[in-house]
Amino acid sequence: MPYDDFRGFLQALRQEGQLLHITDEVMPEPDIAAAANAAPRLGDHAPALYFDNVKGFTDARIALNVHGSWANHALALGLPKETGTKEQVEEFIRRWDTFPVAPEWRENPLWAENTLEGEDADIFRVLPLIRLNDGDGGFYLDKAAVVSKDPADPGNSGKQNVGIYRIEVKGRRTLAIQPVPMHDIAQHLHTAEERGEDLPVAITLGNEPVISIVASTPMEYEQNEYELAGALRGAPAPLARAPLTGLPVPWGSEVVIEGVIEGRKREIEGPFGEFTGHYSGGRNMPVIRVDRISYRTDPVFEHLYLGMPWTEVDYLIAANTCVPLYKQLRRDFPEVQAVNAMYTHGLVVIVSTKKRYGGFAKAVGMRVLTTPHGLGYTATVIVVDEDVDPFNLPQVMWALSTKMNPAGDLVQIPNLPVLELAPQAVTPGITDKLIIDATTPVAPDSRGNYGTQVRDLPEAGEWLARLRKLAGTR
Repeated sequence: MPYDDFRGFLQALRQEGQLLHITDEVMPEPDIAAAANAAPRLGDHAPALYFDNVKGFTDARIALNVHGSWANHALALGLPKETGTKEQVEEFIRRWDTFPVAPEWRENPLWAENTLEGEDADIFRVLPLIRLNDGDGGFYLDKAAVVSKDPADPGNSGKQNVGIYRIEVKGRRTLAIQPVPMHDIAQHLHTAEERGEDLPVAITLGNEPVISIVASTPMEYEQNEYELAGALRGAPAPLARAPLTGLPVPWGSEVVIEGVIEGRKREIEGPFGEFTGHYSGGRNMPVIRVDRISYRTDPVFEHLYLGMPWTEVDYLIAANTCVPLYKQLRRDFPEVQAVNAMYTHGLVVIVSTKKRYGGFAKAVGMRVLTTPHGLGYTATVIVVDEDVDPFNLPQVMWALSTKMNPAGDLVQIPNLPVLELAPQAVTPGITDKLIIDATTPVAPDSRGNYGTQVRDLPEAGEWLARLRKLAGTR
């Protein structure tokens, strides 16, 4: 049964033993962020965290690490919490095949219970804001889904965008947003500014868990996130119209903030501890003017810790980065078997593929770099044979150790685009990229000395199942 609101998912996590309610009084800084930093280290069944006794706040409810383990990610997709990583990616692919699923429009959204407008739309009156890392330049909304439309084609639902972008709180009614040039909202803003207009936006916080997953999925420009949410949920995503902007927003959100990105206005935003595990510096970024805040009574503020992997963000953007790349590659190269883009939002991508002929693996690697996500994120591609599981890092390291010869298997391509947050770039936004061919050469490529490869014994699979059964009974 899919979840229609955030609180429904929190209740499910509680019932599954995946929500840890901290009742002791804690300091807003550093306790809450430090706990969220530590939680994923509990392993693949790490719980979500819920705080409601925060010193200095009379009425704070803060949830973190909601997607911060493979168990929680599985429950978000309605799977048993024991479902493994590779199995979750495979299930994601199967559900993608049912995309698109049209959303369902509902009346009386849960977030419409309370409203602040105009000068009264003070974000500090609604959210218990805290910093996540001690070097952050301010308070951030870092797990909010931002909804916008293409100003040149606002009736085209395929060109609307639902994305998660870092948002710094600059004042009671002022936010700064970082729209990476490769992201859809940056295209929307560019069009609006060319037309001399502001860009209306709706910012939704405390969303049902699949909305957060699709909002962080690198979809193609004319693909609709809500229609993917329906496919992943197995039921249409419930939506409502935001009252000021008319933008489509999740029906069950805790908070909906409406306003505009003010055309050609910029303010310093940052620094911020990012998903790369490094701080990004301060830069001039677009400014959002808040005009209306709608919220549930006693809203729960959902936060997201980012830092040295793995943290919650790495679980959130793991499977949903693998699958779009897999689908896009398979359109051109049906030989591709699997794609692992779980590491740092696909800055490194591992692809297993069959080969048609010599040099084929390198061509697959180049295609990765020209996908919509690869253009802005992927800096290194590792290509392995079809019998190497890209999710099994010992197998990948075996392929690198025995198949890759630097003399011909490293392809360095200079001066390609990358998001400015990538710390390896000497000039922000530009970097050299690398393809590593760790496949067995096939004709007419005749490099190396590869005799008959050792294969698993035919009975190994049967014995694996037998040993697991025996171990489970001990």
